[in-house]
Amino acid sequence: MAEFDIIVVGAGPAGSAAATWAAKNGARVALIDKASFPRSKLCGGLFTERSRRYFREIFGADIDLSQAVTRTSCALWYQGEELATLQDVPPLHLTMRLDIDAQMFAHACAAGVADFTGHTITEMTDTSVTFRNGDTLTCRVLIGADGVSSIVARHLFGKAFDTKTIGFGLEIEAPLALQNPEAQPLRIDFAAARWGYGWSFPKQGSTTVGVGGIRAENPDMKAHMAAYLRTLGLPEDVAKFKGHHLPFGDFRKVPGRASVLLAGDAAGMVDPITGEGIAFAMKSGQLAAQAACEALREEAPASALPRYQNALKEMHRNLRIARNLRRALFGPRWQKPLMASFKRSGTVRMMYMQLLAGQVEYPALTRRIITRLPTYLFRALTSPQK
Repeated sequence: MAEFDIIVVGAGPAGSAAATWAAKNGARVALIDKASFPRSKLCGGLFTERSRRYFREIFGADIDLSQAVTRTSCALWYQGEELATLQDVPPLHLTMRLDIDAQMFAHACAAGVADFTGHTITEMTDTSVTFRNGDTLTCRVLIGADGVSSIVARHLFGKAFDTKTIGFGLEIEAPLALQNPEAQPLRIDFAAARWGYGWSFPKQGSTTVGVGGIRAENPDMKAHMAAYLRTLGLPEDVAKFKGHHLPFGDFRKVPGRASVLLAGDAAGMVDPITGEGIAFAMKSGQLAAQAACEALREEAPASALPRYQNALKEMHRNLRIARNLRRALFGPRWQKPLMASFKRSGTVRMMYMQLLAGQVEYPALTRRIITRLPTYLFRALTSPQK
């Protein structure tokens, strides 16, 4: 039986960030993942300048983006009509999770974290995990950063997410022969799914194409995906669909219990409008680790959760505002007049791109939207509904 100060379950962005930060603060850390790294991960892979800023802060180095495709233009579409192609937008880096997750994991190992990747957990308590081979690790604080289907969340709450509020997405990697990433802009299609959108992200060697929205509003997401592929001029059998849940807009107000904390997708830390999760994953992992280290220094492991909740207040505030704004962007009543504003107003388009790039936070965005609210209300009330 090996003893640690902190066990981190999940070695993606949230887990590697938490493990690295805790180890740099002197904690004995075990990092567990059922996969061995490098490993593939279903994800759009959008890495913003906000993500880059958090990466530098947590890992102490800049991320290597040599395998990424960086775009400073973005095409916005709605119901088959191009709203605009924006030029000179803040840099948006299209990455493969195979690459960036491996970089974060390598930083965690370099910080002295004990590597238990490639191990499957079969039993768990608040202070221990047992692997399939019978080995057990113990800890004083446990951090669950193991994604939307988190086993740590299931241990705490009986289920990982609420099926009524969770999102769901389908995604493929379109072969390079069918599209030219060098000439292709980053593309976002509003309403490609109900209460959601479609995306086409050029990568090195392929193009990531997907649709996502609230699961309950999209009982046949495959039909939305097939329609979106036709919109892009791609054959429906271009690749096998891969599906995954998206916890956007359903963050856990209480992300844990006493000395057990949840971070990243396991805590629902995903932007309800843009779907960005990597930046929030890294930051929440860092905050969870900081709270854990402070609690251990005070010899009070159970105080980790209130410390963590306090640190998350600003992030939760942003997610709460975003969840309310999503009604305007994705709700059937508001979407058509808002899309008309997107097409007509360069200011509205740039506000969205600044949001997508992580250059503006929701409180500031809300203040700017309020000044335009009377116009939105008038158009929403007078526009015919489909």
